[in-house]
Amino acid sequence: GEKWARLGIDVDNDFKPLYVVSSDKKEQIKKLKALMKDADTLYLATDKDREGEAIAWHLLEVLSPPGNVEVHRMVFTEITEKAIHAALNDPRELDRKMVDAQEARRMLDRLYGYEISPVLWKKVMPRLSAGRVQSVATRIVVQRERERMAFKAASYWDLEGKFALTRDAAEGEPPDFKAKLLEVDGNRIAQGRDFEQDGSLKGDVIVIDQARAESLVAELTDQPSEVKSVESKPFRRRPAAPFITSTLQQEASRKLNLSSSMAMRAAQALYEKGLITYMRTDSTTLSADALDAARKVITEKYGKEFCPPEARTYNKKTKGAQEAHEAIRPAGAEFASPETVAKECVKSEAQVYELIWQRTIASQMTDATGETVQVRVGVTSTAGTATTFSASGTVITHQGFRKVYIDGDSDDDETGTAALPQVAQGDDLNASELEASGHETQPPSRYTEASLVKKLEELGVGRPSTYAATMGTIEDRGYVWKKGSALVPSFTAFSVINLLEAHFPDLVDYDFTAQMEVDLDGIAEGTGEAIPWLRKFYFGDDNDDGLKEKVDKRLGEIDAAAVNSIPLGVDANGQMVVGRVGRYGPYVQRGDGQPDLDGKPNRASVPDDIPLDELTIGKAIEFIEAPSGDRELGDDPISGKVVLVKNGRFGPYVQLGEIDDDPDGKPKRASIFKSMDPAEVDLETALKLLELPRTIGTHPEDGTEIKVHNGKFGPYLTKESAEEGKKAETRNVPTEEALLTITMDECLVLLKEPKRRGRAEPKPPLKEMGIDPFSGMAMVIKDGRFGPYITDGVANASLQKADTIEEISDERASELLMARRQRAGTLYMEDGVEKWDPPAKKSRKKAPAKKKAAAKKKAPAKKKAPAKKAAAKKSATG
Repeated sequence: GEKWARLGIDVDNDFKPLYVVSSDKKEQIKKLKALMKDADTLYLATDKDREGEAIAWHLLEVLSPPGNVEVHRMVFTEITEKAIHAALNDPRELDRKMVDAQEARRMLDRLYGYEISPVLWKKVMPRLSAGRVQSVATRIVVQRERERMAFKAASYWDLEGKFALTRDAAEGEPPDFKAKLLEVDGNRIAQGRDFEQDGSLKGDVIVIDQARAESLVAELTDQPSEVKSVESKPFRRRPAAPFITSTLQQEASRKLNLSSSMAMRAAQALYEKGLITYMRTDSTTLSADALDAARKVITEKYGKEFCPPEARTYNKKTKGAQEAHEAIRPAGAEFASPETVAKECVKSEAQVYELIWQRTIASQMTDATGETVQVRVGVTSTAGTATTFSASGTVITHQGFRKVYIDGDSDDDETGTAALPQVAQGDDLNASELEASGHETQPPSRYTEASLVKKLEELGVGRPSTYAATMGTIEDRGYVWKKGSALVPSFTAFSVINLLEAHFPDLVDYDFTAQMEVDLDGIAEGTGEAIPWLRKFYFGDDNDDGLKEKVDKRLGEIDAAAVNSIPLGVDANGQMVVGRVGRYGPYVQRGDGQPDLDGKPNRASVPDDIPLDELTIGKAIEFIEAPSGDRELGDDPISGKVVLVKNGRFGPYVQLGEIDDDPDGKPKRASIFKSMDPAEVDLETALKLLELPRTIGTHPEDGTEIKVHNGKFGPYLTKESAEEGKKAETRNVPTEEALLTITMDECLVLLKEPKRRGRAEPKPPLKEMGIDPFSGMAMVIKDGRFGPYITDGVANASLQKADTIEEISDERASELLMARRQRAGTLYMEDGVEKWDPPAKKSRKKAPAKKKAAAKKKAPAKKKAPAKKAAAKKSATG
């Protein structure tokens, strides 16, 4: 009954948190306490980061070991025999500063979410959430979409030609090479990089249009040409540093097409199997054992020429990095080969291990070296126009680390282009096969999970342990959806960010959020205190209002219509057209949204999967002037709720009431029959549809209830069993329309007929696909109750918004199935073969026990643990 109970934090009593043991963990706690009765020592061996330290403290609080039990904190970054023995021989005390920092972080996030989320419910839509990191991540994605919406494409043309030697080519020498037009009469021609986002030119360049480009082709073809210059530069590239959490997620996305969460699940499994070191780290450091192991692999597998004289060290640290763990690398003093791991682990784990192995080995190899040559060719047209063409090529003479691994950020041009022929200044060439091509500048690319993680890392927002969860949260909350691998912000995301930017700007300010991370790091390091810091954030000080007062003051100032509006432009009559988020989903509106004098509507629903940068003013007006989507049919005479006809992703349906009328946000809905025209459905018909499933009455012989339903396999009826525990009888109903008119007599006739095997003939697949590499079974796309889905006969996965039946590839289908398997069930190896156990059916959970406040923090040990040894300082050089 306390006013702070909803927060779970007593903000008036030094931010004392309320901790409750989960009901499903009580049995495990009971087992641990029983085991501790016969023990004289308790080792807390949770992960070596803030979360791990906090978990260790919570275990200590819950287990409450008696005074005769010694308590030790042991830490390790790999689950190997050597590492475990070392941790046992050198335990330490629980680090209370780290515990305080993690507790402060959790309370901060809870206060943020529990105060701001209700504002979103009132002003945008129910059941939305806000968060310290998720809201900043959402803002980054929204800001990129705004840039795309403001972008104006520019057109430009260029030329490419083939230039042939006038002499015989030497053995192995190419007789010709391709070059692109660089200058016309001494003026550089524009390329994509020369245009601003609004389509204007940046510098002193000229734009070639189609007519000029085609005339140049005619004037230059077969004209004599001459080499104006040859410039040669040495090429050298260093290997990338070993993986940290964020770079692993980025590369797993680029190279393996794994989401952040999938990559981290695979890494977690590898860590638990003792195959890699701890996977949540900011450090690029490798231990002496790891350096020796890597150099041994390089020498034995690739040769001494690929192993530098000295081990490489990396000192790159991310902004605000925390504990100096090792980089993510293969575990142990000898690295397991990727081939060995592939026999023990499922495919995704084996792929992630190979990536980690390659990156670790490559980080200790020699530089890639070679030569980059640039050739300038002069050609004078038949009209006397002087033109310059340019060609360049890089030849790798020593592959170095590239023999093992190429970073996803590397320039594709550096993979070793074909060598240019040996030419010198003044050499004659012949210009031939000239071709003009037109181009348009492209808007800035949307973020992917990989690039968004990289951006958050650059800004110092979030930490390794939070990146994967943040990606999952913004997608689960409906703030972004994926178009391929690109993250597309929803209308709702725009509304939420509009509100936060306008009324709580500091909460989505990049520097402010990064500073909070720095402050939390300070608490962990002992330079800051948690309670005063939380008090200032929540209650404020003389210089600034705290979160609570900001919410109290600003809630009434928020104009819901304004924050839910996305300006799209002005129509021919000067009326503003906006996109908006409404209680029934996104829509577009012209002017005030009221119908014209002739009754024509000025608002229309839009698909929830249309990207905002594609919703131009022209497209919006098309939606408005098209036949209406959502229609209000009138009010239900019983409940008084409005009845609507809506068009959803899976077809037209009727809905009773508004989303926020229902406590669960799930108003009653019913699909419109396939034979019905949604435009002709009236209130009477809609109410009949909403009555389904409809009770027909009781069976005259045994008094059991008979109902008719519209199910995923078509219309059917059910008759309850007269015997307790037995399933109801079912029969097909001939048509959907019959559901609205069928009588008891007609139901009795159907029940007398023999039951068919299944309620309906199985639908043929929508599309037959290839073989799933995981299961070895054929994949097909089927039409399900909730839309099309891919299946191999065991695992099922819905197609995503950006997936179309016509264009989906076998690789994408396999990816969706694997993602589904990893979300539920168990992947494992048996006799070298990957297998999957579907998830067991969940039993109904009991009501949680009544909450009890946790005791005040205790000292971390009953008996003094061994003194913590001073760690040797490490230095790193690039």
